[in-house]
Amino acid sequence: MADTSVRWPAQWWAALSVASGVILLDGLDISMIGVALPEIQSVFGMSAATAQWLVGAYILAFGSFLLLGGRCADLFGRRRVLVVAMAVFAVVSLTGAFAQDPVLLVASRFVKGMAAAFTAPAAMSLLTTTFPEGPHRNRAFGIFNVFEAAGFSSGLLVGGLVAAADWRAIFLLPVPIAVLILIGALRYLPKDPPRPSRAERPRTDIGGAVTLVAGMLLLVFTVVSAEQAGWTSLRTAVSAASGVLLLAGFVLVERTVREPLVRLGILRDRTLLAANISSALLYGAAMGFQFLLALYLQNLNGWRPWQMGLVLLPAGLMVVVLGPRLGSLMNRFGVRAVLLAGMLAFLPCYGLLFLLGPDPDLWVLLPVSVLWGVGFALAIAPLMVSGTSGVPDEEQGLASGLLTSSLQVGGAIGLAVTTATISPGTEISHLRSGVAVLLLLAVLTLLPQLSYRSRLSRLPS
Repeated sequence: MADTSVRWPAQWWAALSVASGVILLDGLDISMIGVALPEIQSVFGMSAATAQWLVGAYILAFGSFLLLGGRCADLFGRRRVLVVAMAVFAVVSLTGAFAQDPVLLVASRFVKGMAAAFTAPAAMSLLTTTFPEGPHRNRAFGIFNVFEAAGFSSGLLVGGLVAAADWRAIFLLPVPIAVLILIGALRYLPKDPPRPSRAERPRTDIGGAVTLVAGMLLLVFTVVSAEQAGWTSLRTAVSAASGVLLLAGFVLVERTVREPLVRLGILRDRTLLAANISSALLYGAAMGFQFLLALYLQNLNGWRPWQMGLVLLPAGLMVVVLGPRLGSLMNRFGVRAVLLAGMLAFLPCYGLLFLLGPDPDLWVLLPVSVLWGVGFALAIAPLMVSGTSGVPDEEQGLASGLLTSSLQVGGAIGLAVTTATISPGTEISHLRSGVAVLLLLAVLTLLPQLSYRSRLSRLPS
């Protein structure tokens, strides 16, 4: 067993600090924007469908460029990719804060999502290539998980407080955080190895890059816009079919090109594949849960967003309490056992939602919030460990991009399915059909992990 009492070198702490800052910023930016949507809609005279694209454009770009972002981190250097993408993120945030045109505002969200698609896998692969598999990596991901969940769960509360002053402050807040991350990366992260000579560089897989990004864009666009266009509409069918055809073309290109953008053989790793499937289902249920809770508390009962943030505060506290202990928990009980415990916590969490009546009951909401936090705290870090374990360093960016892409695309699909299920109303009876979807997703999340004994029980300890 590795000695976890050994003090980590400064370089390890630098990598963890920068990576945690990146994932905190991503979580905050995704969840804060929803609070400001009504006011932005009013200021610009936007329709509800157009205003939703302030969220949809970010998800569309983030989900579509993640695999490309992860592979670029492997090929061109993790520090280099992170610094350039974070600089773009900061500049575009500033542009959005002072935008006077709704089209520019939505465009800034798209570019910001694209930049985040390069920073997130670069940050995650920075961890997996810095910390060796086993107790040190488990501990690092436990701390990393605190910042990820804290950003996502506190975004509503922070966004509600900031938006009370001025909605533009939500676009300004990420700027100083991004600048601090940039300073930390440039000052404390070691420089990437020199780029190989032109003759030694891998050939650029242009065909793979174009078909991958175009296919992912169309598929994510289909999911994000399906509720507005109609799930059975011609537009939805054509965009879905086009996306599938482009991704089929991508597979064909990768099977024939000498130096593929994505080595398809990585998908034969059953542990990695199971981690990606479970991640997509877990995050899909989580996004659906947040959406249903917002409808119930804000639309049906007139609560303010910051009040909803307070209800979710116990979830954030559970992550803060359990996150730093995850490394020792995974070392003692095994990665798989901790992962299953986290996934099981979501079953009573979503089941309790059936007890909610027309008026909010804190004796139901608070246990739901606590269980949600426990589930996130115990499940996310083990999924990250399992999704990147056994992968060679030169493909850690790709593995990280796959995992993050599964989370984001799964979240978009889960949200779309939940929305479609409760349509056409938001009464309690309709919301309960959405809760049934959450429970189904929670059960399905377990199946990939229960279907076989993966190498999680054999990771170094």
